[in-house]
Amino acid sequence: MEIAWSRLALRLSRPFKTSRAVRRDKETIWVKISDRGFEGWGEVVPMDTYGQTLQSAERSLQEVVARGFATPEALGGALDELCATFQDQLATVAGLDAAYCDWAGKAAGAPTRRLLGIYESRIPLTSFSLGIEPDLNVLSELVRQAAAFPILKVKLGTDQDEAILKTIRREAPSATIRVDANMAWTVERALEILPFLAEIGVEFVEQPLPAADLEGLRRLTSEGILPIVADESCVVPGDIPRVEGHVDGINIKLSKCGGIRRAHAMIGMAREAGLRIMLGCMVESSLGIAAALQLAPLVDWLDLDGHLLLADDPFSGIGGQNGVLQLPSSPGLGVFSTFFPVSERLIKP
Repeated sequence: MEIAWSRLALRLSRPFKTSRAVRRDKETIWVKISDRGFEGWGEVVPMDTYGQTLQSAERSLQEVVARGFATPEALGGALDELCATFQDQLATVAGLDAAYCDWAGKAAGAPTRRLLGIYESRIPLTSFSLGIEPDLNVLSELVRQAAAFPILKVKLGTDQDEAILKTIRREAPSATIRVDANMAWTVERALEILPFLAEIGVEFVEQPLPAADLEGLRRLTSEGILPIVADESCVVPGDIPRVEGHVDGINIKLSKCGGIRRAHAMIGMAREAGLRIMLGCMVESSLGIAAALQLAPLVDWLDLDGHLLLADDPFSGIGGQNGVLQLPSSPGLGVFSTFFPVSERLIKP
């Protein structure tokens, strides 16, 4: 078996601002495993929030190669071991897990989701994200440009949150609106704004408080004004017992938890805990989104629009226009490269 990789330079169609940062581009890593005439692809999406960088991801990939896994099956069987060893680099593990699952699907001649026992094909619409835009005239135009998307996810965490939402609701009177505060509020600020959000028709609020403030999240949830969804407060499977009873739902991201199969396990645990589930993403290409998409029939909400924020997506196969994602029927993850041959760019340690 061979493991190889290449950096991917992804450029956003416009700057994307949250309460924590402004992003104009994103570099990820395209990882490939090859064996017995099949190639499996995955995308490593380092997350600044957890101290992950391209350099740390590539060091982790080098360490995995040095372990000398002889077959994809051996690599796939070591998922728990890799998560334990690289617990601060789970985005790298997620990319490798996606590559393994893609390889396994291609080798079996079946979509990856079938190998996970998922046969349902109906999936929710994905939301389309709007970053923080302080110029309300510009924001109005952005909302008009997104008119084809029935669900908008709005980043908040500024001193003009109410004005932002009023502008969006005026331009999109029938759209479903979801709010993500990215940990920017205090309990007091959240209690002040939640009634307004409910009045304007917001569906739920994602991560309104700092990740460690579980008691604050419990307080907001107990008020019953709007559903509260944890993102940074629920990263890996072991976090679910911690947030149970404190929030209404969780946002599962493959790059946070360690990949498709760990996310699959989290979904089962969350259901047992009575939690609703959203599948989320970072800025990433269709390759990374396709990995999460395998689990889409199992969840309540999708926020898988990272590829829709790009000026040029180097992969294709899952759609996303108007919020409609396509579950590929081809073997593996079902995505295709649209820009260069694999063999010409991948690093082979």
